[in-house]
Amino acid sequence: MSIKEGDIVTFERIFTIEDVELFTKVSGDEGIHHLTPDEQGRLVVQGLLTATLPTKVGGDHNVLARTMNFEFLRPVFTGDTIICKVTIEQFEKQENRTNINTTFLCTNQNEKEVLRGSFTGVIL
Repeated sequence: MSIKEGDIVTFERIFTIEDVELFTKVSGDEGIHHLTPDEQGRLVVQGLLTATLPTKVGGDHNVLARTMNFEFLRPVFTGDTIICKVTIEQFEKQENRTNINTTFLCTNQNEKEVLRGSFTGVIL
């Protein structure tokens, strides 16, 4: 799959309790809200785990990230369906690499914004 300026790449993910537990072990982010379920049995997903959603586009297209900006707008809970839309704002081919600039917006199943930001990088 190739991408170009103006494309919008959309995908979704549901974070599980197991995802949060694994990220807790890897990151050391052991906030009580990540370890203790709420009255509905949900955990709060770590912000940086949620931030892996837009980085999927980078991984799918071999982007070496240069900058990443995140604005965390509201909590994400295990069991939430998060839809991520990444817009390719700039895709500029040069002699030996391609520069890419993006913006993204992640919403939950209730269409509430949970995360927005941008990332830039190069594709070698």
